[in-house]
Amino acid sequence: MAENRFDLKLRRDELARENGFAVWRTIITDTTWDPSQTALVLCDIWDSHWCRGAVERLNAMTPRMNDVVTACRDRGILIVHAPSDTLEFYRDAPARKRAESVPVVHPPPDRDLPDPPLPVDASDEGADTGETKTFSAWSRQHPDIFIDQDKDLMSDNGPQIYACFQHYGIRNMLMMGVHTNMCILHRSFGIKQMVRWGVPVALVRDLTDIMYNPAMPPYVSHEEGTRLVVSFIEKHWCPTVHSLEILP
Repeated sequence: MAENRFDLKLRRDELARENGFAVWRTIITDTTWDPSQTALVLCDIWDSHWCRGAVERLNAMTPRMNDVVTACRDRGILIVHAPSDTLEFYRDAPARKRAESVPVVHPPPDRDLPDPPLPVDASDEGADTGETKTFSAWSRQHPDIFIDQDKDLMSDNGPQIYACFQHYGIRNMLMMGVHTNMCILHRSFGIKQMVRWGVPVALVRDLTDIMYNPAMPPYVSHEEGTRLVVSFIEKHWCPTVHSLEILP
């Protein structure tokens, strides 16, 4: 990446015809985003979880996640921390107050978009390590992720984050965090809502995880389930990028 450029390879899938057969074809688009018009949103990167498997997988990712956050911040990309349901912990944090001080902006009407079903069944809440009781095990963002109180924002409210984007001139959004088939897609600041509001979004595909139990359909490994969900997003919602494209 040149100093004043943020070069990305956006990966998406599109349905095409080859020799008369319907096939999914991967499309890689080289694009350049202006760092000053780009935000990185961190979705629910919590300090704990009721599922041991979810904790272990996230703990393995957080050092690299923090490297990506640092690299983005150093390039002038706006960092938005969105650890849902824990903002009371950050009641007096400057990053939270900075987001709350932005003038209210009403988002546009939702675009009417298809909403196909996910490829994995997480109706059992998706624990792959045997837990059956869910509870709010989280109290704050994961301590591995540094929050720059002088530069970053903090919010778990979609319309407020959208207002921040308008206030700071943000046109493009990167997202990483957990869980891809739940919070990443469905939060008020998640992929579905931002795409419906017309915000160009890209998921950092190697720094995300799903809630999925291989004992449930489609009866594949957890890793394959994650791949299926990421591929689903590339087909129906937004492109993805790899963290290697972000790190210096």
